Amino acid sequence: MNWIVLIIAGLFEVAFAFCLGRAKETSGNEMYLWYGGFVVTLGISMGLLIKATQTLPIGTAYAVWTGVGAVGTVLIGIFIFKEPATFLRLFFLITLIGSIIGLKAVAN
Repeated sequence: MNWIVLIIAGLFEVAFAFCLGRAKETSGNEMYLWYGGFVVTLGISMGLLIKATQTLPIGTAYAVWTGVGAVGTVLIGIFIFKEPATFLRLFFLITLIGSIIGLKAVAN
């Protein structure tokens, strides 16, 4: 169950990175709404990470959390913010995914 909580925490990490990206593109009240979304999703992500680490090893949980966030943020960057999807970026993204799966596989 806590692995699911950890994955959801990672998805909220993607959400707070997305909010930062949107805030950078806006101004005025809309910018403050995106920053508000950042604070809310950051809080949820951290709360879920805390919950997951109550039973999962901290090193593995933190690495998986940041990995899920990194993979999701790169994909958001490519598909929403139109960042380049070069061969090397995709290659290293795949190796990151493999590392996340490997860490989960060897966790106690």
